[in-house]
Amino acid sequence: MSTFAAAPPRVLTVAGSDSGGGAGIQADLKAMLALGVHGMSVITAVTAQNSLGVQGYWELPAEAVRAQYRSVVDDIGVQAVKTGMLASVELVETVADLLADAPAPVVVDPVGVSKHGDALLAANAVTTLRSRLLPVATLATPNLHEVTQLTGITVTGEDGMLDAAKALRDLGPDWALIKGGHLEGEAADLLLGPDGEPHWYRAPRHDNRHTHGTGCTLASAIAAQLALGDPVPQAVARAKAYVTGAIAHGFALGSGIGPVDHFWRARNS
Repeated sequence: MSTFAAAPPRVLTVAGSDSGGGAGIQADLKAMLALGVHGMSVITAVTAQNSLGVQGYWELPAEAVRAQYRSVVDDIGVQAVKTGMLASVELVETVADLLADAPAPVVVDPVGVSKHGDALLAANAVTTLRSRLLPVATLATPNLHEVTQLTGITVTGEDGMLDAAKALRDLGPDWALIKGGHLEGEAADLLLGPDGEPHWYRAPRHDNRHTHGTGCTLASAIAAQLALGDPVPQAVARAKAYVTGAIAHGFALGSGIGPVDHFWRARNS
């Protein structure tokens, strides 16, 4: 007599592929597996990418993105969704329409540029992301460059992060997580939600240049924790702890910036 294990919570990533395996869809699925959920994917674009940067990218047709999403959601179902690289106005609009009635929390990582400074979102798509995608987000997770891109606010220190979080929430997401990783000192992030109470998350800064995929990994880890049933503040805390360890154990690949280690817990247990 056959027996079957119960399926783990299911998390869907809607993002671009990183041929180097450090960010994008590949990082998302690794983080999801490491945190005990079943990862699924809707690929929006294919990149030629390595430790030195992004040499090119090719977005998929909106029809292909829509078909992937419906195929997964209508049959398998989801407990959380995470978005990453969306590339163009058409794809931002397509994904926003799909997520308008999403049956699960939506974590939006508003990817604008890569770790190496390569553009991954068309300049004319920023307004669409701001007006169409952020309003359907449960949580948005911009870094400080993306905060400026979305709100016009330039954050130069922790004292400016609260205003940035308020401005981001005014664009529609239920929760805003402002990532302060580009500031000096501790790696401090600020979460602001519907009740207006700020939640600070601090971690030591590790002297490791191999941090490729950090933003993708954090957003995916948060989505995984939400699928596991955590409320947003606890999901962010657990995801932050996971990512901090992944950064500490980041390793060299190629001749540029290597990835964080998504399996650091398993390797060090």
